[in-house]
Amino acid sequence: MNPEVTILVLDEEGDQELSLPQYASKEAAGADVRACLSAPYLIEPGESALIPTGLRLQIPQGFEIQVRPRSGLALKHQITVLNTPGTIDADYRGEVGVILINHGKKSFIVEPGMRIAQLVVAKAYRAEYQSASSLLLSARGSGGFGHTGEK
Repeated sequence: MNPEVTILVLDEEGDQELSLPQYASKEAAGADVRACLSAPYLIEPGESALIPTGLRLQIPQGFEIQVRPRSGLALKHQITVLNTPGTIDADYRGEVGVILINHGKKSFIVEPGMRIAQLVVAKAYRAEYQSASSLLLSARGSGGFGHTGEK
């Protein structure tokens, strides 16, 4: 498979323990990222935590990386990414952290090296926002949350 974009990952000291994001299957859209912890970290029910990944990325201009939950953690443990999807901008060079939240009723332990989220590379378009005195009418109009009913 030829990648459509290359993301550089900083490896400051030839770190043998640096865990690059990895796709779990041939057609996966998201690459799994792992917790970069020296010891297990406990997240109590209703609490959130910023979990480090050890990753510092160089994302090409015109792209972003979205941080998304792993479905298995969500289904089995009610652990998800709090600001889903989180956005990593092309000009950010700091360490990537994942904000996990425990929506479950039991404490959850994040183990060192555990796959905690997935990264999806996406094209990021920039828009020009302009003031207008009116907008074109549409069938939906200003109908908001739940305006089409439940059935």
